Amino acid sequence: MRTRTKFPRWRSHRGVTVVFVALALVALLSFAALAVDLGYIYVVKNELQNAADSGALAGAQVLYNDAGTSVNAGANAVAGEYAQNNRSEKVVVDVESVDRGHWNFLDHPNLPARTFTVNNDTLAPPDLWDRTTEELDADTDFINAVRVVTIRRSNPAALPRHFFARVFGAAPAQVRTTAVAYIGFAGTLRPEEAQQPIAICQESIRNEDEEYTCGVGRMINSGGNVGHNTGGWTNFSQPCETANTPSVRPLICSTGNPLPITLGQGMGSVGGELQTAADQLRDCWTSVSGIDVAPADGWPEQPWSLTLPVIECPANNVSPCSTVVGAVTLNVIWITRNDKNQMNEVPRKMGNWPPADGVWPAHYTGPLVTVDTNGKCVGTGLACWQSFVSYFNLQDILNNSPAIYEDKTLYFLPDCSPHVPAGITGGENFGILAKIPVLVR
Repeated sequence: MRTRTKFPRWRSHRGVTVVFVALALVALLSFAALAVDLGYIYVVKNELQNAADSGALAGAQVLYNDAGTSVNAGANAVAGEYAQNNRSEKVVVDVESVDRGHWNFLDHPNLPARTFTVNNDTLAPPDLWDRTTEELDADTDFINAVRVVTIRRSNPAALPRHFFARVFGAAPAQVRTTAVAYIGFAGTLRPEEAQQPIAICQESIRNEDEEYTCGVGRMINSGGNVGHNTGGWTNFSQPCETANTPSVRPLICSTGNPLPITLGQGMGSVGGELQTAADQLRDCWTSVSGIDVAPADGWPEQPWSLTLPVIECPANNVSPCSTVVGAVTLNVIWITRNDKNQMNEVPRKMGNWPPADGVWPAHYTGPLVTVDTNGKCVGTGLACWQSFVSYFNLQDILNNSPAIYEDKTLYFLPDCSPHVPAGITGGENFGILAKIPVLVR
């Protein structure tokens, strides 16, 4: 007898199938609601983040006044205004808070790494001298950042909407975003921010504790004594090309670096003597307006302030492709030509030297020279030179002895006063705060 195969009775399970399909549809709709609504919230959050970012960057860019002499109390208002110029779902962004303060990158006692500390009270400019970058990182009175918090909460109708999730009883979402913009030290320099084709060695403007110092003057000697070098010539080239007289001379007394000087990259540079370039620089110096004061005699009596790139010079060696690490403002106080043995070109007056009131600084060990009716040093060239060197504490980097009188040599002091912010954040501390901030959170 043949056994008859029995097939399932599908008709009897139709109700169960409908239930399974219904449950599957509910699950699919739930996932669709989640995906669509989360995606939408993500868009809203991005809009809020963009607003916070733009506000923080705008506030940090005006964190200091134009001269760099004080913290700008109006930076918070600028940050808030820029943030509210943005929209989220076509609704004005709600700014929950705007604060000035300090951002640190490193771990310090009671101050974890990457922390923003609110400080809306301190308006004094930071003391950058005789301090390392790490020391400044731990100082919460060093105002270097602006934080902006944006949110969608003030009006329930303005909260980000749900398209599907509300079917399941989900309440409107509340979204908050935070941005912190940081102003560090001048790094990459914008075109024309470096004023002459000279690069300063970072080793010459830091003390033995690696702190930037402006209390010791230095000399750049291009007359053949390489061991005295604290800097060199540059043609600003990146990628670096050999710096030589033909590439340097067109940049002297010109408009500065034609292209950005990028932090961390090698730049065409050279130590030693470029004779005609040195002569041209000296001619430029003596023709600078406002530094040869009345009665004008062809010799500057006021410092020549220059902003220049800072490079790495291990063992005081200016390589053909020295790495850029920041920027510094210094005061040129004398440039010699070819007068080493005669001493006919020594300074007779520079800035407050010789002091008209007869009060000499505590470190002064030079001869007590006299002055004429124009306030200029009277005496032999040697005596005036020794007085000048001692007054400005000019040191020979080779052995930290008083600077010697050399041919084709530039003598300078790192500037101790607050500076006009310059460049893009990222450099080491050499006394210049950056102009362009970066987002750190």
